[in-house]
Amino acid sequence: MSNNPSHIAIIMDGNGRWAQAQDKNRTFGHEKGSEVVRTITTYCAKNPEIDRLTLYAFSTENWKRPKLEVEFLMKLLQKYLKQELPTYLEGNIRFQPIGDLSAFSTSLQSTIREVKEATQHCTGLIQSLALNYGGRDEIIRAAVALQAAQTPISFDLISQTLDCDTDVDLLIRTGGDHRLSNFMLWQSAYAELFFTDTLWPEFTTDELEKIIQKFKKVERRFGGLN
Repeated sequence: MSNNPSHIAIIMDGNGRWAQAQDKNRTFGHEKGSEVVRTITTYCAKNPEIDRLTLYAFSTENWKRPKLEVEFLMKLLQKYLKQELPTYLEGNIRFQPIGDLSAFSTSLQSTIREVKEATQHCTGLIQSLALNYGGRDEIIRAAVALQAAQTPISFDLISQTLDCDTDVDLLIRTGGDHRLSNFMLWQSAYAELFFTDTLWPEFTTDELEKIIQKFKKVERRFGGLN
């Protein structure tokens, strides 16, 4: 029996370290990393087994980074979304951001909204960028929304109220660390976890395919017995 990698989530770690290893500024690594986002997204869009790709782009904790780096990341995100709109449309990719977008500038929020609306009709891969996202923050926001609605709490209702209502099948972290870093905590309850030492700017479609093939051979029991 082969597993279906319907929802792949990736913690894209290692941009800064990759740049520093080449005596470059960390921002150089982020730029290179954005190119890999395009490559991996396009690859997943061509795989009929993959329905959703969720990428950890900017966490609720990333605001702690140096001000200049944060400002660069905001500009890079806006530039990426504007440049990639043709890629989304050509690949029939629907852009569906997750996270608390209210913390971003009006201009960036507008760009995010424009790309989301422009790709709403796309029926292929759903690409989610996790922006100002934290798993705990997501759960708290869902709880507050349910409390305000005075709705009885249930498993299904919590799932439906979260930013992403789809469980993760395969979660990958690049960069060598072995932790979830507050990413997709609810959705990854039974995800298969794969960690690689490869830094994100060096992550390739070949390595992704090898991980997918390993994932397909894993016995997934979901707490039961096969």
